[in-house]
Amino acid sequence: MSKQGVYFEDMTIGQSAEMRFPVTEAAVIQFAEVSGDDNPVHLDEAYAKTTQFGTRIAHGMLSGAFISAMMGTKLPGYGSIYLSQSLRFRRPVKIGDEVVVTAKVTALDAEKGRATIETICSVDGKTVVEGEALIMPPRKGA
Repeated sequence: MSKQGVYFEDMTIGQSAEMRFPVTEAAVIQFAEVSGDDNPVHLDEAYAKTTQFGTRIAHGMLSGAFISAMMGTKLPGYGSIYLSQSLRFRRPVKIGDEVVVTAKVTALDAEKGRATIETICSVDGKTVVEGEALIMPPRKGA
């Protein structure tokens, strides 16, 4: 597998990609360990049953990490530098869900070598997280 992403010069408005991520028990526990976020709504079923969700939910930033995986490995991919990311959390993600990340190029700034990318995470066709990323993809000859 090549460790080269999509060059800025090869990107086009409307270009898109998709990745799928299972939200497993292990992923939620590992994310809690790495992030230090041990909120019981993510880890304690008895506590979570008392919340508006009625069950444990995944960390919102776990979906953010899935978006990061898209940016760093697929679109634009290897060699890309994340500059910013906005996120709006629309619905909870539960253990056992599959998060589908879609990314679509919405703007290209040739002078600065930056791509604006619409980012959407969905579960069963419903948006759970939406936002916009500003990325500096690799350039040819750089």
